[in-house]
Amino acid sequence: MAEAKLALQRFTTKWGLIISVLGIAVGTGNIWRFPRIAAQNGGEEGAGVFILAWVISLLLWSIPLIIAEYALGRNGRRGVIGSFIKLLGAKFAWMGGFIGFVATAIMFYYSVVTGWTMYYLAQSLFVPLPADMETANAVWDSFQGSMMPSVFHAAAIMLAGLVVFKGVKMIERVNLFLVPTLLVILIIAGIRAITLPGSGAGLTYLFTPDWSMLGNGRIWLEALTQNAWDTGAGWGLILTYGAYMRKNDRIIKSAFQTGIGNNLVSLWAAVTIFATVFAILGAGMTQAQIVEVMQTSGPASTGLTFIWMPQLFLEIPGGRAFAILFFLALMFAAFSSLIAMIELATKVLVDSGWLRYKATGLVCILGFIFGLPSALSLDIFANQDFVWGVGLMVSGFFIALGIIKFGADRFASEILCMDEAVKSVHRLWTFLIKYVVPAEACILLGWWLYQSVFVFAPDSWFNPFDLYSFATFVFQTGVLLILLLVFNKRIVAAQR
Repeated sequence: MAEAKLALQRFTTKWGLIISVLGIAVGTGNIWRFPRIAAQNGGEEGAGVFILAWVISLLLWSIPLIIAEYALGRNGRRGVIGSFIKLLGAKFAWMGGFIGFVATAIMFYYSVVTGWTMYYLAQSLFVPLPADMETANAVWDSFQGSMMPSVFHAAAIMLAGLVVFKGVKMIERVNLFLVPTLLVILIIAGIRAITLPGSGAGLTYLFTPDWSMLGNGRIWLEALTQNAWDTGAGWGLILTYGAYMRKNDRIIKSAFQTGIGNNLVSLWAAVTIFATVFAILGAGMTQAQIVEVMQTSGPASTGLTFIWMPQLFLEIPGGRAFAILFFLALMFAAFSSLIAMIELATKVLVDSGWLRYKATGLVCILGFIFGLPSALSLDIFANQDFVWGVGLMVSGFFIALGIIKFGADRFASEILCMDEAVKSVHRLWTFLIKYVVPAEACILLGWWLYQSVFVFAPDSWFNPFDLYSFATFVFQTGVLLILLLVFNKRIVAAQR
């Protein structure tokens, strides 16, 4: 009886929903990944063209998928598998299963990243900031060479699990604290950054378009990939929270608020980091050299955030407080996203009749076990990030494909019909979900696999044990798809 009542829970307010979904969208992809990707895709004059392509990607990929996820969740009132069964019938449970597993596989190593942010917050609180690259690398290497990544990985899983265990009302309460606090911290940090002498050069570079880059297809593909990553569109996470939407919450408006809010946070994070890096390094380096520092990923893409930024904070008056704020914001961003990933898997088990506390406990135990390899090895971490990051493109494609099979016009009229705003965007949304999103997914998937064959692993693309090979993606996702198809009937039976 208690579990039945829990299953009927809803977000108590519209802003509880929006803030919680922003908690999904605003993660390490905004603060850790976006500034680095913007720098990597800037031209000699600036990164403005990448910013333009990224905003267009929000409108052509992320918002259409966010609308679809909200609607699927509210319509099904179940997790990803149950929602696909309700939409398409029992034969397509495997499709929801694929989307759910990809997000869960990301959760396995995302909790490791969350642990890194917790460790660096502790470092900024109790240990002097590193004075040079050698010291910063030594901190990172010492951390990775110990059992501490596993300890913090366990702590991250446990803390997020405690929130999910209490159900959607606790998820809402925690996000209503985490997300506004995160935004306040970012605002304070950003204001401090742009007041530094020389910060204007960083902002100029960030927003100045190098029009010679406009016809560069790689820029557009990287922008689309980044927007798919940092909005959370196509992951199934928004679908899961959509199951807790109130009946009168407006899907179209909520989707735009979510997508635009997420992009504004990413831009502000980039403003903060570009301003800080240019202000501090500008006295001794050329623009090209500074951009090169920002482009350098380091081990597991950690260079800018975990190696360079702590050094840079040392050069700022009050830099220790700045460092504490930065890593606190990063930890809050990671933690709010991790909660959603654990909830996705937990919701699937609850739909299958599990008591929530047992479902949450199992998800956290498996999350710790399957995340341990990534905590212990940066090579495994990098491999999982590559495979399931590309897998997100397939997830987005499956969401669009499911709606196409159901009938995009029928979906809009029958499932989105309660939302008055849909009348003005009906035709545009159905066109995007029927043609543009599937085409984008196929192009992105083809591009990343092309990269794996000809750029990442040209001599070992056929080796399933190579970190970035074509074969490792095909092998891991292929095994998943085969298992889901073989056990489709059992998955359906469990959901009933």
